[in-house]
Amino acid sequence: MAREKNKIESIQITLSVTEPIRVMLENLSLSGFYGKNAADTAGILLREKLRELTTLTGAPGVGPLPTMAPAAAGMG
Repeated sequence: MAREKNKIESIQITLSVTEPIRVMLENLSLSGFYGKNAADTAGILLREKLRELTTLTGAPGVGPLPTMAPAAAGMG
């Protein structure tokens, strides 16, 4: 079954990692469980960690996931 199209607009960011991290991301993507390639896997893991952080109380700078980035909120 195909996944429903993402209703939230995505933006591209650049993330630099060490070679061992890249290899780990590639290996995780080979299973197909985390993503189809290293970049997709990194995005999935980042989203999972950010969701996890939103459940912590007292963590600085952490709250509910915003519906849009603060800088973009005033645009439009």
